Amino acid sequence: MSEPRDPSDTPDAFDGIVESETNRDPDLAVIEAGSRTLRTQGAAPQGDPVPARPEDPELDKALRAVETELSTRWGETKLEPSVTRIAALMDVLGDPQRAYPSIHITGTNGKTSTARMIEALLGAFELRTGRYTSPHVQSITERISLDGAPISAERFIETYQDIKPYVELVDAREEYRLSFFEVLTGMAYAAFADAPVDVAVVEVGMGGTWDATNVIDGSVAVVTPIDLDHTDRLGGTTAEIAGEKSGIIKQGATVILAQQPVDAAQVLLKKAVEADATVAREGMEFGIVSREVAVGGQLLTLRGLGGEYDNIFLPLHGPYQAHNAVVALAAVEAFFGIGAEHARTLDVDTVRQAFARVASPGRLEIVRSSPTVILDAAHNPHGARATAEGISEAFGFSRLVGVVSTSGDKDAKGLLEAFEPIFAEVVVTANSNPRATDVDALAAVAVEVFGEDRVVVEPRLPDAIEAAITLAEEEAEYGGAGVLVTGSIFTVGDARLLLRRG
Repeated sequence: MSEPRDPSDTPDAFDGIVESETNRDPDLAVIEAGSRTLRTQGAAPQGDPVPARPEDPELDKALRAVETELSTRWGETKLEPSVTRIAALMDVLGDPQRAYPSIHITGTNGKTSTARMIEALLGAFELRTGRYTSPHVQSITERISLDGAPISAERFIETYQDIKPYVELVDAREEYRLSFFEVLTGMAYAAFADAPVDVAVVEVGMGGTWDATNVIDGSVAVVTPIDLDHTDRLGGTTAEIAGEKSGIIKQGATVILAQQPVDAAQVLLKKAVEADATVAREGMEFGIVSREVAVGGQLLTLRGLGGEYDNIFLPLHGPYQAHNAVVALAAVEAFFGIGAEHARTLDVDTVRQAFARVASPGRLEIVRSSPTVILDAAHNPHGARATAEGISEAFGFSRLVGVVSTSGDKDAKGLLEAFEPIFAEVVVTANSNPRATDVDALAAVAVEVFGEDRVVVEPRLPDAIEAAITLAEEEAEYGGAGVLVTGSIFTVGDARLLLRRG
């Protein structure tokens, strides 16, 4: 190996790392893809930092106590599709979610990246923002952000304690207790009202109609690209999934639609008509005028609702991030009334500054060089195709090796088929999620897609990454080799914990 390995990379050490960062119920332990893209100088990233555990032992103990209490509730994979309980909680809290305007985001892929871009733009125009996204990287506090940064552990604990009596009141009245996600949603809305924020940027947890976040009346509803995912809960076609997601479109709202499958677009447009909502469609009312690959990202000219914005540097890779950017821009324009009340553009210099500071954790995130190791949280075929396109465009790898572990409820074959053209070999493995696909089962699918000679099986993720690095280096001694760790947010999160310490 060209670089020394961390001696702590043993089975016990790795398990300890994961446990120390995710010491909670497995349903709460979703580790979203990593930290900010590493800068060559190693400087701290701008905005939205990923906090570590509190250094104060007493504060850490108090935060863990809250996490433990939350872990007794239904996790994010167990749902009772209604907003009855969260509506009851909002009622006893005095409807904090109505204290500020909101931008509500749904879709299959790109929600979090788009939310971060919207937040950056709003912040650049000196609005105080609250952002609610999921899942989190390494601290539960990241889900609730104020002014682009996760709330402190102290504030998280205080917010929980403030609403706890009301949560217990609703628990006693309802057939089912409030779930983990419902309680966190209540905390977010309460924290935003207490701040107070000028605008909330809210990402749905799943779907739309019955999602816990859907007690807000978003003046702007954003729908990122819809594809097949969570089909057991949302429907087996993109039209059916669009029907569920269209539930965030409220009366008189402005709807910002990313490019959609035809059947999904028809459903969304019908819902918009029923709600007397104004619709802006990517490729029609707004879109990408030009896009060039640049060092460290891409250079864009975007056409918004009010006009063109040129020389926009976006420090993210992949065509899909350019599409996310123009959707975010249109959403912020709509929030400010551009395209309806006002026929003008936003200040272009402010827009440029905002986009130049954007980062999206775990989306083509470089965490090591020689060979280059990249983390990407693609977990369904649609996301994998976008990642493969971004890799091919931004990185000139002569040899790319994949490290893949998927969740058992995902389309592993479709994901692997999307990556097959760009992977020389694939190392299949398992992550820390109890719902991870069985390694042998995943290996059988991989052999079907890649052929036996291109598949390596390593049950433990540290061994899988090591094997992939070795494979990448074998035929790339002069450079040009890469490793992509992907397949699940758990996989990427576990890899980040390892590689940060490696």
